[in-house]
Amino acid sequence: MKAYVFPGQGAQFVGMGKELYDGSPLAKELFERANGLLGFRITDLMFGGTDEDLRQTRVTQPAIFLHSVVLAKVLGDDFKPQMVAGHSLGEFSALVAARALSFDDGLQLVAKRAMAMQRACELQPSTMAAVLGLDDATVEQICAAVPGVVVPANYNCPGQLVISGSMEGVDEACARLKEAGAKRALRLQVGGAFHSPLMEPARQELEAAISATAISAPVCPVYQNVDAKPSTEPAQIKQNLVAQLTAPVRWTQTVQCMVADGATEFVELGPGAVLQGLIKKVHREAVAESRSTL
Repeated sequence: MKAYVFPGQGAQFVGMGKELYDGSPLAKELFERANGLLGFRITDLMFGGTDEDLRQTRVTQPAIFLHSVVLAKVLGDDFKPQMVAGHSLGEFSALVAARALSFDDGLQLVAKRAMAMQRACELQPSTMAAVLGLDDATVEQICAAVPGVVVPANYNCPGQLVISGSMEGVDEACARLKEAGAKRALRLQVGGAFHSPLMEPARQELEAAISATAISAPVCPVYQNVDAKPSTEPAQIKQNLVAQLTAPVRWTQTVQCMVADGATEFVELGPGAVLQGLIKKVHREAVAESRSTL
């Protein structure tokens, strides 16, 4: 079975999507439609902006979503997903690709999500850190023992976990994780504590927007971040999307579940090749490729 996966924040690069825009009338039409919906020319920032431009959350999230979704749309009849999943933001791309969300609604939700997360980040200084070389259970135990807010945020692959929380909580956890034998426990250059309780204001803000958005049954199962299980029921999909902001991204478990359910080939659509690498670390026998253009 063929599974399509969609990347999240951090995969962006200057020039992303330009080949699609130049090479496909449909892609150009969709990108221009997005410029109108967003109220600014995101394509100018994607194709010719700076790294700093692309790091702004209000730009990053819609840009990655657009690159992924436009590519899926342009593939046309060649895009026949039997299962889909996305990493954090990528879950919205997966839902549009699987026709559970319309292009317009998906883009507008992503834009609202980006702004809600930005506002939540500004309420309290917070951060994330990458932890390498420890098993999940050890990281979970150490985070639970640290005073303040610090939690596992991204289960990326065995031996690679990202933690999230207050500056003090993350720094204390990093010190304890190194003592416990972590090869690395290093702060990331991010705007705040994504996928932690500190995103609660954003979750509340986005809940109303998601509730008011039409979501249909997807054309194939969508494996969602919150529980790593396949979802096809619109009400469940909405519930999981809301919970996603403050819950960890269970990517390791998602790949494991997809393989157990018959996935034999993974195709990453969008900028970069981060997920392709993670998938191979989760399941060594996996056939995985990445595509950023036609």
